[in-house]
Amino acid sequence: MKKKTVVLGVSGGIACYKSAALASKLTQRGYDVEVVLTKNATEFIGPHTFESLTHNRAMVDTFDRNFQSHVEHVALADKADVLLVAPATANIIAKAAHGIADDMLSTTILACGCPKLIAPAMNTRMYENPVTQDNLQTLRKYGWHVIEPATGRLACGAVGAGKMPEPEDLLEAVDHAVRYDKDLEGLRVLVTAGPTQEALDPVRFLSNHSTGKMGYEIARAAAARGAMVTLVSGPTALKKPAYVEAVDVVSAKDMFEAVTQRAGEQDIIIKAAAVADYRPQTVSTSKIKKAEGETPILDLERTDDILLWLGKHKKPGQFLCGFSMETENLLENSRKKLQKKNLDMVAANSLAQPGAGFGGSTNVLAIITSRDVEQLPLLSKEEAAHRLLDQILSHRS
Repeated sequence: MKKKTVVLGVSGGIACYKSAALASKLTQRGYDVEVVLTKNATEFIGPHTFESLTHNRAMVDTFDRNFQSHVEHVALADKADVLLVAPATANIIAKAAHGIADDMLSTTILACGCPKLIAPAMNTRMYENPVTQDNLQTLRKYGWHVIEPATGRLACGAVGAGKMPEPEDLLEAVDHAVRYDKDLEGLRVLVTAGPTQEALDPVRFLSNHSTGKMGYEIARAAAARGAMVTLVSGPTALKKPAYVEAVDVVSAKDMFEAVTQRAGEQDIIIKAAAVADYRPQTVSTSKIKKAEGETPILDLERTDDILLWLGKHKKPGQFLCGFSMETENLLENSRKKLQKKNLDMVAANSLAQPGAGFGGSTNVLAIITSRDVEQLPLLSKEEAAHRLLDQILSHRS
């Protein structure tokens, strides 16, 4: 990634302490972070904290004499790839909405032509006040992205909307805005992820070891690159990615129905879910047969083959990518899957390969098409997701 500059505006609220953690995460992520504080913000947290975290001078005073030959707020605005105000008080929201520029932060805001994000954080009644809501709507009209506050117990003791989102959520918002080129803009992408569960009785079920991490990273990566993403997910412990339409399912039948209902609208479909191959013929304890001293026997039937259906019903121009996880004969078995199910691509990995498989934060993929095989090295699942999308784009053209 070309190093990009985030101008982080910090206004005077108790949530300032989260801004320090955010500045640290943005810096670790590889951004050049320039912090601008209001004077009220310095009553909660000092500029030296941000300077230690970002290695850049934090700015407060419009008329600071310790400057170069340029006009500081204009130079910052020219340098910025994205502006994020977090926390944003009702006061700074009102200033931004109405073009008031009477301090370093508000003048920088007015001079910025880059994408602008704002994270309101204040007392619930202040946030819900019609004036504040009108101001936020005005910002949306001018192209700002308003990051909705979280709901919970506030510092003032009230319970309701007004909490500043967690630094991880704000980092994801910045990533979505500027980290990647929007080379998937205008494309509709459906991703399946996670395991499915096939009920044996009200207590037990059949499933597998899939955690959904790879599919979630693919959905997140596609959204960050501008796609309109639908994520069909089996039960996982993962937080849903922002900026995607999430569809929760449980069984293989649920997933089959969710995918087939939406398939015709998609430009790209990536099946990363590890769907259970079998389900009980009847969900009943009577199907679990066990004579005295014998092993239980289940009457099973195969679940619907989602990829096979998609291959048979592929519309012109649609791109289908399936995943293949093998313990042996990886390339041979994956090529058979590619041909049998009329796929455009198979992303294959081996359970025997160190760093690949379920649950981990890395993967080792072989990207297989009818033309060639691209063996990727050991990568984080985020990096593997983007490399997979790169391959899909190159083979679509």
